[in-house]
Amino acid sequence: MNLPPVVTPQEWDAARQALLVKEKELTRARDALAAQRRRMPRMAVDKDYLFDGPSGPASLRDMFDGRRQLIVYRFFFQPDVDGWPDRGCPGCSMLADQVGHLAHLNARDTTLVFVSRAPQDAIARLKKEMGWDVPWYTITDSFDADFGVDEWHGTNAFLRDSDGIFRTYFVDNRGDEAMGGTWAYLDITAFGRQEEWEDSPDGYPQTPPYAWWHRHDEYQGQGATSPRTGE
Repeated sequence: MNLPPVVTPQEWDAARQALLVKEKELTRARDALAAQRRRMPRMAVDKDYLFDGPSGPASLRDMFDGRRQLIVYRFFFQPDVDGWPDRGCPGCSMLADQVGHLAHLNARDTTLVFVSRAPQDAIARLKKEMGWDVPWYTITDSFDADFGVDEWHGTNAFLRDSDGIFRTYFVDNRGDEAMGGTWAYLDITAFGRQEEWEDSPDGYPQTPPYAWWHRHDEYQGQGATSPRTGE
């Protein structure tokens, strides 16, 4: 193994400062890309999609759970996937392990859900066994094919505006690697992090940074109906 050299603390700090310049450039570029994402055109969702949920049939609108934004991750858990019926897709399972506390997303008027082709009894068993709390629905129609997730995992973002539902963004392949944390999810939504420093179109919801941040059990009245699951 060809390891880098051992240096003095001063040399190490100088090397770190040089990389920090590039890291800051990457952060600013990521922020600029998110600003472009918030200006993406919207695609109207005209079909009435139907899912099975833990409480019975549910529409796409139902999955918003009263919030304005919805993030839907296509988790591969079905008979033709390795590990069935005891396990879900290894990559999808790793992503599920990375998901942060849902109360923070809920506080930004955003709901995260998983969808699969597995029946609800199998989903409930797997959730309990793996300790996952994300609301999880069963696909019953062409939702996966229509939104690019019939053959591979992917994350779709939707916005509920008045009586309409709109697809606002989509990531898959390595784009899903970053998913799991609150900021990564918010950065792919139509409204972003909703903080005043962001470059967003006029009229977008924004509040001061830090001011809305709370411990996950202290979000009462800020969009988190349940402190853990959002249900």
